[in-house]
Amino acid sequence: MKFNIKQMAVLICLGATLSGCDNSLDLAPISNSNASNFYKTTQDFDIAVNAAYATLYTFYAPASGVSYFAEQMSDNATMYNVAGIQADRKAFKDYNLKPSNTEVYRFWQESYKALYSINIVLDKIDGATLADSYKQSVKAQMRFLRGLYYFQMAQMWGDIPLVTKVVTAEESYKILRSPVADVYAFVVEDLKYAADHLPLPAAVVSTPGKATKYAAEALLGKVYLTLNRKSEAATVLMDVYGKYSLVPQYTSLWGANIKNTAESIFEIQYKGGAGNPYSNYWTEFAPTENFVLTAFGGGMNQVTDDLYNEYEAGDVRREASISTGYTNKNGTFIDIKFQNKWVDRNAPAPSGRELSNNNFTVLRYADVLLLLSEATGDPKYLNEVRARVGLPAYGTANYPTAKYPTLALAIEHERRVELALEFHRFFDLKRTGRALDVVKKTKPIQNAGQLVLPIPQNVIQQNPAITQNDAYKGL
Repeated sequence: MKFNIKQMAVLICLGATLSGCDNSLDLAPISNSNASNFYKTTQDFDIAVNAAYATLYTFYAPASGVSYFAEQMSDNATMYNVAGIQADRKAFKDYNLKPSNTEVYRFWQESYKALYSINIVLDKIDGATLADSYKQSVKAQMRFLRGLYYFQMAQMWGDIPLVTKVVTAEESYKILRSPVADVYAFVVEDLKYAADHLPLPAAVVSTPGKATKYAAEALLGKVYLTLNRKSEAATVLMDVYGKYSLVPQYTSLWGANIKNTAESIFEIQYKGGAGNPYSNYWTEFAPTENFVLTAFGGGMNQVTDDLYNEYEAGDVRREASISTGYTNKNGTFIDIKFQNKWVDRNAPAPSGRELSNNNFTVLRYADVLLLLSEATGDPKYLNEVRARVGLPAYGTANYPTAKYPTLALAIEHERRVELALEFHRFFDLKRTGRALDVVKKTKPIQNAGQLVLPIPQNVIQQNPAITQNDAYKGL
């Protein structure tokens, strides 16, 4: 059965959600429950809240819409052989997207299914007979997630249907695309509420992966920068400044068992091995040939030469981020660049698929520091990031000023190499208005209309009142 925004009332059932019975986000079923008798107790809502958090595993999956948009549509990543429907996947890097693309439709479905999981909690919580402080906590967490998702979706599609509550199928036909400015205004309000009511990190140390005040402020700062509201961005980002610290060595950020470091602001939790959910970034981002994996790699987000050459001489981040190839089972070295951040060569594979343990970090402190330099025009924060890897500070004699003559270009360069392959690049270029000029140097993008995805054809067929983005009309 196919779903779209018109069928929001039936997008999610309570048959497979996440339990709240321990300190992690574990998959577990809800037995014999439905919406009419379920949302009553704190235990009920803990389960539902964790179900909403579980949507992060799909929204930020290695082959998710965020991954395709942020990396495949940028100058960072490419693909050669790839698992799945190759033509629909390669259309992202080739800028040959059409409304009929099955991956675009999958991303749309996954996004609105995730929003349903969030909105149903928000719809039910006020009517529950529970402590006000608990209800406020639940609402803040859900509004953080909703703000995060709508922020990414607005960047990916532009104008989108803004669904703020659970609706019937009949009601859903009346929800058309809201102007992107209205979506951003909604995101700002959600994140401001979250920042005002979420706890400090110390209050959630026993439940890693939960949203905090500083996660909401870090994200809100990025939203304000996207809206060119730099002074407001600087204010909220400065509240995060100094609350975290860069780990001493960049290489110490990466590894299957490295989790929730002093630099982590918001991190998606995986267990690996016999635990569930396991991480598959290592498998998906490996080349497709079976060389060290039990199963074949997915071939996603293979590294471009352009990204590899962006690193300065002596920058340890290049080796930490990028493998230059591999030796196959015949002893031949294969020259192909791929990520080195989510490697888990020792992951168990009891059924032929690696059950990796790597977490995925959505927000980390280095990101905030670079955003602060963008918001304030002060290179101090950028230079903190460079100091960690022993590179000359911006503004000093040894900085590569000829290549990056302005602070804006220096920040763009630093974000690219510091946050490589972490689902930031195309969003960054769009935020600064540089996406078209930069990407057309390496990929066949034709016009600014291709800076957003098409609205899926199936969505428009089911509700012809929903319009198409200009670059994709008639395709």
